[in-house]
Amino acid sequence: MATVSFIGLGVMGYPMAGHLKTKGGHELRVYNRTAEKARKWADEFGGTACDTPAEAAKGADFVFTCVGNDDDLRAVTLGPDGVLSGIKNGAILIDNTTASAEVARELAEACAAKGCGFLDAPVSGGQAGADNGVLTVMVGGDEATFEKASPVIDAYARMVGLMGPVGSGQLTKMINQICIAGLVQGLAEGIHFGKKAGLDIEKVVDVISKGAAGSWQMENRHKTMNVGKYDYGFAVDWMRKDLDIVLNEAKRNGATLPVTALVDQFYADVQAMGGNRWDTSSLLARLEK
Repeated sequence: MATVSFIGLGVMGYPMAGHLKTKGGHELRVYNRTAEKARKWADEFGGTACDTPAEAAKGADFVFTCVGNDDDLRAVTLGPDGVLSGIKNGAILIDNTTASAEVARELAEACAAKGCGFLDAPVSGGQAGADNGVLTVMVGGDEATFEKASPVIDAYARMVGLMGPVGSGQLTKMINQICIAGLVQGLAEGIHFGKKAGLDIEKVVDVISKGAAGSWQMENRHKTMNVGKYDYGFAVDWMRKDLDIVLNEAKRNGATLPVTALVDQFYADVQAMGGNRWDTSSLLARLEK
């Protein structure tokens, strides 16, 4: 058992921290910007709610962060009363935020100066994956740090993979989002086309999902898409944040991403329709408006 801190108890972080306590058996110290949520978590799982990230990190062997974006991450780690003002020498900071590779490298450098390890470890699997403790975790960092941390990460994961040096986890998550964007748009267009053609979508999907067109998105989202329900997963606002990270990285590395850029604009259309909190499969709603 280790002493573990978790910073950020949102839709993903709340159950992830829970798995670290219940499945991992670790002693948990938690912090959330809304203190009431941290107290609620502590009452539910038996951990300790702390007033600042620094207080939560004090004495911890492993510190997890899962917040909104680069600026949020800098605030809870490098800001006044941030994690790095409380973390002990030899501890490991594991960041589960979907953020830029640039901020991952920045934090790794800051951790090294404090004598701490760092891993960028964004996750995939959505709220259901977090609730069920079956997330896929894409990790960037050195192998020795990864080997120490991976048994702890296992508490909320189905798959944990070291992708390369610091930043590689975030770059891999970017690829994940690139692939999802194209897949969901293709599925939306397929369902839209099928409806216009007068076909039974359930029958169509039952057949084509067994062939080369099959995907997680098709299997898990076609039913809700077909009936116009879009509250079953990752929100459009979050996806646009992620695609902004992707497209900015592409400008830096010279990658050409025409489909990703186009789908990003389609998601902007969904936002304009009031679908900010709809899940990413709501691309179909744009076609049917």
